[in-house]
Amino acid sequence: MGKIFGSLFKGDTKGDREPETVEVEYNGYRIVAAPRQANGQWQVAGRIVLETEGTLRQHEFVRADHLSSREDAADFTVRKAKLMIDQQGERIFG
Repeated sequence: MGKIFGSLFKGDTKGDREPETVEVEYNGYRIVAAPRQANGQWQVAGRIVLETEGTLRQHEFVRADHLSSREDAADFTVRKAKLMIDQQGERIFG
């Protein structure tokens, strides 16, 4: 019974899978890598979150890039998010 409830809250039916998201702090931003499975591969997807003066802002993104493993897609998502932050800063939320 505990496994059933644990699975409901984790979004996991096996109980031993890797987490669905990876979170990284970068220059005051939080990057949440959340690759999606698509056609047997993992699609690069995630969001960038910034909290300023009690206001939470976020930018969600999905890229056309597909990789063979969830871990590779999560790493690539973090690299792309860092690049977006470096290039656009807070304009990303506009």
